[in-house]
Amino acid sequence: MKKMKNKKINITLLMGGPSSEREVSLETGKVILNALDKNKYNVRPIIVSKQGKGLDKIAKIKTDVAFIAMHGEFGEDGTAQGFLEALGIPYTGSGILASSLGMDKIKSSSLFRDCGLLVPDFTIVNKSEWLKNELAVLRNLMKKFKFPLVIKPANRGSSVGITIVENEKILGKAIRKAFEYSEVIQAQKYVKGRELTCGVIDDGKDKAMPLPPIEIVPRATSFYGYEDKYKAGGSDHFIPPRNMPPALIKKIRDTALKTHKIIGCSGMSRTDMILGGDGKLYVLEINTIPGMTETSLLPQAAAAAGISFPDLLDKIIQAALNKRKSL
Repeated sequence: MKKMKNKKINITLLMGGPSSEREVSLETGKVILNALDKNKYNVRPIIVSKQGKGLDKIAKIKTDVAFIAMHGEFGEDGTAQGFLEALGIPYTGSGILASSLGMDKIKSSSLFRDCGLLVPDFTIVNKSEWLKNELAVLRNLMKKFKFPLVIKPANRGSSVGITIVENEKILGKAIRKAFEYSEVIQAQKYVKGRELTCGVIDDGKDKAMPLPPIEIVPRATSFYGYEDKYKAGGSDHFIPPRNMPPALIKKIRDTALKTHKIIGCSGMSRTDMILGGDGKLYVLEINTIPGMTETSLLPQAAAAAGISFPDLLDKIIQAALNKRKSL
């Protein structure tokens, strides 16, 4: 990566924030801080508080690029992006609209479906509906879906608040749990199959490259949940997926690239999918700021493509600079 006028690039690393994924963000930020090449970058970390305070400190710091390592609210929903754009500071990852769309599972699922991708059948439930008539909501869901079904908050990541509901006895409990994290929840058909994910990186301009797909096999649970994602040894990752023909590998990569472009992502993304027992590939969701911890999937996929973690960070930072120049 080229240095700006042969000088070190000033990076302000944003981590923490008020979301339920705060601890993951702090770990992501720590890993990034340790991996950034000190010969190329002056790095200044800012830890945003649980109350969302501290982001404004960046206005007083000389910053060439803000590296956003915040997940969930503030970091991944367009809030930090809007603040940084108002200050005229380039930042890593996707813009305001793409971040907001990627965070909203209902809007992104609708977009993917409208653009010809397979998405498991879903419906939405507002908290006001639930509070007004719980029994009616339960009846409607049981009429629309067979068990098991998936209940999840509409705007959270890292599998926070998600439940695979096996029977009607725990449906109400699952809904209440999801409403702890969001005012709107998504009820979705459960597709049993092989869990897959595929990352994409781009140059902030017009070149995007899908990374090798990964098959995820959770050890502790029936799906790739929070513990599987962030606990060492919580899941097995196969790159490439086991016993998978090249044509299907290509389809997974093409699908990830398509979701990246549909949402309008920049710099990086990671799309989660399921290869159903019916042989069809279903898109679950897109992550505009994938995790960067030691167990995270995007760095593993990049490594499989011959891109070291420091080089991956270089590419993400360069994409942010390129994006600003192209505006």
